[in-house]
Amino acid sequence: MLSKRNFQPLTTINPNALKQIRIVLADIDDTLTTDGRLTAEAYSAMEHLEDAGIAVAPVTGRSAGWCDHIARLWPVAGVVGENGALYYSYDRNANSMRRVYAQDYETRNANKRRLEAVAEKILVSVPRASISADQFTRVFDLAIDICEDV
Repeated sequence: MLSKRNFQPLTTINPNALKQIRIVLADIDDTLTTDGRLTAEAYSAMEHLEDAGIAVAPVTGRSAGWCDHIARLWPVAGVVGENGALYYSYDRNANSMRRVYAQDYETRNANKRRLEAVAEKILVSVPRASISADQFTRVFDLAIDICEDV
C-alpha cells in the first residue's frame, strides 16, 4: 500500500528524466480536485503542462457525461472514464469529439439490461442507497450513491 511517505517532491527527480515525460495520468476526485472542486491552481497546472507539450489525461470512474464535458472544456488531451470503459478526446481544431468504447453497441445494451436488474436488487437491499444523479449519462456502468448526493 502506498503512503504519502512513498512520494518525493518533483524537485528530487533528475531534470533529464523530467524532460522525458510526455503525458500525466491523474485521478480526478481529490487528486485534481480539492473537496470536490477543481481549483484555479489545478486548472492552471494543467494549462502549464499543456503549454509545455505534456499531455494531461484524467482517469476517472465518472460518467460519459462528465468525460464529454472534461474533454471539451479542460486543458486535457483526453479523458478515460467509467473506470476504463471509455476514452474521449476533443479535437479543438475540427470541433469534433473522438469516442472510443471498450464494448460494441450490442454488448453495451445487453449489459445495461443486466445492470438495471442489479440496481433494483441493490435499492431494495441497501438502506439509503439511490441511483447516482449522473446515471443518465453513463454508457457502461451503474453508479449507486450512498453518500455523495444523498
